[in-house]
Amino acid sequence: MRRMEVLAVNFPSSGRNSWHSSRLTRAISVVLVCVAALSWLAVRANSQQPVEQNQFLRDAFLKDAYSARPFGPARWLNRGDAYTTVEPSPAGQGGRDIIRYDTATGKRDVLISASDLVPPGAKEPLEIDGYDWSSDMNRLLVYTNSKRVWRQNTRGDYWVFDRRARTLRKLGGDAEPATLMFATFSPDGSKVAYVHNNNLYVEDAQTDAVTQLTQDGSQTIINGTSDWVYEEELDVRNAYRWSPDGKRIAYWQFNTGTVKNYALIYDLGAPYDVVTRIPYPQFGAYPLVKAIPYPEPGTPNSLVRIGVVPSTGGETKWMDITGDPEKSYIARMDWAGNSDSLVMQHLNRPQNQNDVVLADANTGAVSIVHTEHDKAWVDVVDDLQWLRGGEDFLWVTEKDGWRHVYVISRDGKEEHVATPGAFDVVQVVRVDPAEQSIYYIASPESATERYLYRSKLDGTGAAERVTPANEPGSHSYDISPDFHWAFHRYSTIDTPTTTELLHFPDHHVDRVLQDNAALHAKLADLITQPTEYFKVDIGGETVLDAWMIKPKNFDSGKKYPVLVYVYGEPAGQTVANRWGEEDALWHRFIANEGYLVVSFDNHGTPAPRGREWRKIVYGEVGVLSSREQAAALRKFEEMYPFVDAARVAVWGWSGGGTNTLNLMFRSPELYKVGMSVAPVPDQRLYDSIYQERYMGLPQDNTVGYQASSAINYAEGLRGHLLIVHSEGDDNVHYQGTELLINRLVELGKQFDFMEYPGRTHSLSEGSGTHYHLYCLLTRYLEDHLAPGSAH
Repeated sequence: MRRMEVLAVNFPSSGRNSWHSSRLTRAISVVLVCVAALSWLAVRANSQQPVEQNQFLRDAFLKDAYSARPFGPARWLNRGDAYTTVEPSPAGQGGRDIIRYDTATGKRDVLISASDLVPPGAKEPLEIDGYDWSSDMNRLLVYTNSKRVWRQNTRGDYWVFDRRARTLRKLGGDAEPATLMFATFSPDGSKVAYVHNNNLYVEDAQTDAVTQLTQDGSQTIINGTSDWVYEEELDVRNAYRWSPDGKRIAYWQFNTGTVKNYALIYDLGAPYDVVTRIPYPQFGAYPLVKAIPYPEPGTPNSLVRIGVVPSTGGETKWMDITGDPEKSYIARMDWAGNSDSLVMQHLNRPQNQNDVVLADANTGAVSIVHTEHDKAWVDVVDDLQWLRGGEDFLWVTEKDGWRHVYVISRDGKEEHVATPGAFDVVQVVRVDPAEQSIYYIASPESATERYLYRSKLDGTGAAERVTPANEPGSHSYDISPDFHWAFHRYSTIDTPTTTELLHFPDHHVDRVLQDNAALHAKLADLITQPTEYFKVDIGGETVLDAWMIKPKNFDSGKKYPVLVYVYGEPAGQTVANRWGEEDALWHRFIANEGYLVVSFDNHGTPAPRGREWRKIVYGEVGVLSSREQAAALRKFEEMYPFVDAARVAVWGWSGGGTNTLNLMFRSPELYKVGMSVAPVPDQRLYDSIYQERYMGLPQDNTVGYQASSAINYAEGLRGHLLIVHSEGDDNVHYQGTELLINRLVELGKQFDFMEYPGRTHSLSEGSGTHYHLYCLLTRYLEDHLAPGSAH
């Protein structure tokens, strides 16, 4: 239940995501339902200008003028002696060239120009949404015309450019535009596999020969990609794998026939990105009802199995996974270091056991070589990789209380920890077989930072920090295959991302690839006070991490109103020292308007503070978080005399919207204003995998589900509450907000409500939607909690 902007870690918990896409071509038609007389509809008497005329808000949210520019996408070539990236073509027309750089010298060559990527009969080159090279670099696979499927743009067109023949050919034959998914080269680059209409295909990269590998794809049978909940919560999208020798393909198959459909109602006749300016038909304008298979807690899931099919076509061999497929998950699958066996991660329905299963691809026979248990939940391991020619594999576990990397023998009989110590490994970056060491992201001293560390695979010696000690913030690395170079990206909460090319592992900067200098200059007027990190001791040996942004021209002798930014669930951490996006920009704007902006990370967030920190919330998500958030606010008010305890607001999105409700309902004496965007008021209504992972099955934990649901505490509301949601939210359903509205009406509680028709969970559809939303939040906050200091 998270949005992309919240994430600051790479822990494998997931859920409630959002993705930004689509364009809005007309002004937004606003539906505003008011249960109270709303003074904030009028122009604010204490404002110099209407919020909508503020130049910063217009630049940030209409013109996208404050977005950091990324570097790439880049691909290492060979062992790292060169790399490719995509750059605007000097020929213009919006085209881009594929550029090769010599890593050591920086020598630049155009490998494929935009003019090479002009389809026959077209005038403009393909827009490059993604690209991949064949193993011999003779062919380029271009992904273009991409469309969103739930969170990401995973459906589009694929073209193959042959560098030798200088030809460009579209894959998929006579398939409708933008209907192919997850095209990938075979290991030798001679073929391309892809998914179309829930079936797997293989196409010769040089000819038009197409082989259909599966025949049963339908609305309920899905081959090679995933259902809604696997994508959302287990991050399974591309659901097939080429064998190392290219002779077979292993794939997931989903049967969604057991899953109950959830009806999304689009009152405008289509999702917003489809409606745009299309006029209503002359006769009749009926809502569209779109049904999606969506399992709520305790209800049936898809039936899932793994098959192996020859890449030339033929019969599928199904793996003999034991147990009821409706009561388990196959969360990961790949080839197990060779072309004859698969490795799978098989979770039980409560997700407190994860079996590492090896399967014979020829016979389907399986064996369990390792089992992970936890009294709360286990995490899916994304860092499983094979060592010593497939004799050992890497595994990540919290069984000693910290998240560590282990080396386990193929038969599961021998294991040892490779990263011992009282700290968490956040993410495995790369294993160096030459020096028998492992590189990973960690931050033993501060849960708000992210650094690169190195340890010996045999577990001897202390962990060694590779990121220089004088470089704070959050760091990520893409290390070349020869371990001589790395792309290094870093940022802090006050400085946008910089990308460097490093000589490795001495961390010497060879050259800067993207410094975002223009954005740095533009931020000078916005970032008037450095973000301050501090700790809050709320008692009971619990110390929370926090940050605070002070107003422009701050005077410690005065008192200021407070805006608390909350998330507080297992899917996201707000107190991390990294550059944010729209939320972070808005927080800076709000601070300069005259507010203290603050955020606290409670127990249960995925901070690298040990297993107990993260999993103590099991069975009661929302209970401990709301208690600790309230305690942190009280302590914050004690710590700083410039805090005006009579003027406190709280806001959050998704899980943060849920906790905003919790705080407004459970601690109404503390929070005077709440702004809750796309919340889950009733924990019984979110999806099965996320909710059951952290809460257990509702049949087994009725009391916990009741205690964790904000709707059951709605009678506590005293302050001003704004709820924002969309009927088109396929993730956090509108149903929960409607139930909450009914409950508040029943209780006689006054509140304010805003609906954005037809948008998704991200409320991003349309160029003006986020601008309108952040203007709404600004106006609501300032009208109900006046900005500025008080003596």
